Amino acid sequence: MTSNASASWTAQMIAPDADLLGAPLLRTEFTLDEGHGTVTRAELRLSALGIVEAFLGGEHVSPDLLTPGWSSYEWRVRYQTYDVAAQIRETTVLGLALGNGWYRGRLGWSGDGGWYGDEAAAFAELEIEFEDGHVQLVVTDDTWTAGASTTTRNDLYDGQDIDARLARTDWLDVGFDGSGFAGTHAVEFDLGKLEPYIGPSVRPTQELAVTEVITTPSGATVLDFGQNLVGWLRVNVTGPAGTVVTLRHAEVLENGELGVRPLRTAKATDRFTLSGGADVFEPTFTLHGFRYAEVDGWPGELDPAAITAVVIGSELVRIGEFTTSDADLNQFHENVVWGMRGNFVDVPTDCPQRDERLGWTGDIAAFAPTASFLYDVGAFLGDWLVDLEREQEHHDGIIPFVVPDVIKYMPKIGAFPDPDSTAVWSDAGVWVPWTLYQAYGDETVLRTQWSSMASHARRVKSLLSPAGVWDTVFQFGDWLDPDAPPENPAAAKADTGVVATACAYRTATLVAESAAILGLTAEEAEFRAMADDLLAAFHAAYIDESGVILSDCTTVYSLAIVFGIVEGELLEFAGNRLSELAAESGYTISTGFAGTPFITDALTQTGHLDDAYRLLLQKACPSWLYPVTMGATTIWERWDSMLPDGSINPGEMTSFNHYALGAVADWMHRVVGGLSATAPGYSEVLIAPQPGGGLTSAATSLVTPHGRIAVSWTLDGETLTVETDVPAGVSGTLRLPGAADRPVVEGHDVVTADVPAPVSV
Repeated sequence: MTSNASASWTAQMIAPDADLLGAPLLRTEFTLDEGHGTVTRAELRLSALGIVEAFLGGEHVSPDLLTPGWSSYEWRVRYQTYDVAAQIRETTVLGLALGNGWYRGRLGWSGDGGWYGDEAAAFAELEIEFEDGHVQLVVTDDTWTAGASTTTRNDLYDGQDIDARLARTDWLDVGFDGSGFAGTHAVEFDLGKLEPYIGPSVRPTQELAVTEVITTPSGATVLDFGQNLVGWLRVNVTGPAGTVVTLRHAEVLENGELGVRPLRTAKATDRFTLSGGADVFEPTFTLHGFRYAEVDGWPGELDPAAITAVVIGSELVRIGEFTTSDADLNQFHENVVWGMRGNFVDVPTDCPQRDERLGWTGDIAAFAPTASFLYDVGAFLGDWLVDLEREQEHHDGIIPFVVPDVIKYMPKIGAFPDPDSTAVWSDAGVWVPWTLYQAYGDETVLRTQWSSMASHARRVKSLLSPAGVWDTVFQFGDWLDPDAPPENPAAAKADTGVVATACAYRTATLVAESAAILGLTAEEAEFRAMADDLLAAFHAAYIDESGVILSDCTTVYSLAIVFGIVEGELLEFAGNRLSELAAESGYTISTGFAGTPFITDALTQTGHLDDAYRLLLQKACPSWLYPVTMGATTIWERWDSMLPDGSINPGEMTSFNHYALGAVADWMHRVVGGLSATAPGYSEVLIAPQPGGGLTSAATSLVTPHGRIAVSWTLDGETLTVETDVPAGVSGTLRLPGAADRPVVEGHDVVTADVPAPVSV
């Protein structure tokens, strides 16, 4: 069934008559219709207002987790389809376990929840087809019954309580007597909102064992899993009935104890009550961002083998790889990968641990080029872009700060701004689809998102001041500039109007190019004129006669260079000034969210490759490698989320798993690794490794729509050896330092060149 029209559905969204602590079990029992031969097909379509797990014949239908995920529920609730023919018997029980999830659980930092509704509900439609063509439907309706589960509390932020003394398996048995189960009722719900998944499901992806058992100064027992991850703990434990084992999760230790302050109000705590027998606990209705877990109440001596970390995430296919001769740089890249994995859990979130975990548009605007190289994220981000457009359509063309937009329901706190289009953040509506087109070569994403892209650009145009620049409304600007005080992350060096106008110019340019690709002649002319006007206004308002850009800091020059705002002598001046500023900073980071993805490219494009490498390989704080020296295994939100003395940054907003500042990995893939696309989808490539920083080797590879492309290089003295593997049908240029360009060779190729000795950092 592909239609989402309500007339095509027979099932209803149902809820238990009693709340049952927000985690009910719902069941029905059915017998196959007689006289129609064998079953040839059986499909279960499953959804919920909340999260749901399905069982047929006493077994899980799928390893999928957190179904149907988080979408803009006001207009779109996804359903998943499963082939269940192998689980159908003559008489079968269809059971559903229901949790609060994003729909009814806590969301945001206000401490409240239930923004979308106060009643969790489940939806299932099982369609069974027989060999004679007869179809039997088994659907959720008010004939189902519901009872309590072992879960007595469940929340994505706060955790899950499970009481094994309440365990029962008979509810999935044929002939169950119904004891303890009561009625259900249909919930008012527009079935026209049901839409199939576009992106992948969330699933378990890996398991990690305890690497160390720590006794803290206070005497607490803390388990270290050696990696900041997202998921939960599976616990095997035997002890007296009624014993409560409590697990509290956090990303770091501070003063030897569990560092929970960055969680803010999120409890991140699971409690397991033992049955008296051998119990296995797995809290699949919550998720935590953690490396450490404090264990309290364990009966007897704790065997670390009894507790396993289950890593979860959207089921993405890894396509890009990268490594170098520098161990710290490799660890940084691995941190980028783990940060992405932990935050690509159905929605591309900012962080996975505190009372937030929202789909901040600015983060993915910055990180999309890196994400689209590391994993195939076309469907994942395509699904999210559907919600972005739905939110935009219902809010005067404004692309909100977060998607899905729960902030619109939350009480305004302090000086938090009234929402309007915002540079970088709202620009995600253009930058993300453009990135997907460039990465995978499918113009469908541009066609699908065209209305959203054009609407955003037109709204930005309506917000320009009489001078033609975007210095109106609230701007995040160069958010988390390292020079900003911890309590005011928006207080950046870069003028917000300069940042916003530069981003508006980039957006108008990309929308014009998208119109050209789609054959929209009038729209192409419209947005090229918008870009031309923004360019002229930027020069008039923000660049003085000597070439200095207003606020004279690294971010404004980086944006002006990479976005093509300056040319000729102005470009040369901007590059030289950027180089000077990088040196003045001691080659530590001086950019925030807006500038960080672009500064190394800006230096490289203007002939300052050595400066880019010095920034990349810097280990003093703030820098990309400083967290590596502090033992980080993911990317931090702040350059100094942990201070050199091991204390946590005093800012209220401090996360140790935020992928945005890892956006430099895109430059690493293209410049250090030497692989970039010169046509969408890598049908044409530039292979141009640029050694530096004392690196003696690097290797990168990417599975493209045309096949796997690999580049590796080694530097021995002044001899650069480059090996390439290029699939048939891919053309392009091989560019090596000091050598003339030559066409890439299909298949395997080895080329050497003489290069100047690299600069050591």
